[in-house]
Amino acid sequence: MKAEAVSRVSVVFALFDANGNGELEADDFDLMAHRVVQAVPGADEAAKGALVDAFRGYWAALVGELDTDLDNKVSFEEFKAIVLAPERFDGALGAFADALADLGDVDGSGTVERPVFVALMTAIGFELPNIHKLFDAFGPDGDDRITVDTWAAGIRDYYSPHASGIPGDHLVPAAVA
Repeated sequence: MKAEAVSRVSVVFALFDANGNGELEADDFDLMAHRVVQAVPGADEAAKGALVDAFRGYWAALVGELDTDLDNKVSFEEFKAIVLAPERFDGALGAFADALADLGDVDGSGTVERPVFVALMTAIGFELPNIHKLFDAFGPDGDDRITVDTWAAGIRDYYSPHASGIPGDHLVPAAVA
């Protein structure tokens, strides 16, 4: 397991803990989903619904696989197991990655414009300098857009325990100088 993967998981845990109580709960995922869909008011309602469903599905997969003490919460210690066996979450993670990237494609072009990307990633809780570094690492086109597929693949890579030197590493605060 790469140190970068552990750092990425630490960041994700802190962001998913939307109420800040140190544990992940269903309400955290509902809060996060609400914030994210509100960030792009012009997005398609079906895409918004798909993202809410993906957040709920991701929560269901996490609590079902990681809640070892059966308290309907996931502690950081429990959450770290996602790094050890990410394949247990491939379905939920894939649905989440696709739904988030699709939500950013507000005009149906298969691309996500930087302002929309920034709005979504800010709603999740990432820091602005890190968001811009990530977007740039995805290789935007001349119109400052990235493809939906590139972003979805980047989300999947973020959870890989063997990945290092990936665009998603820019989301770890220490990555921005």
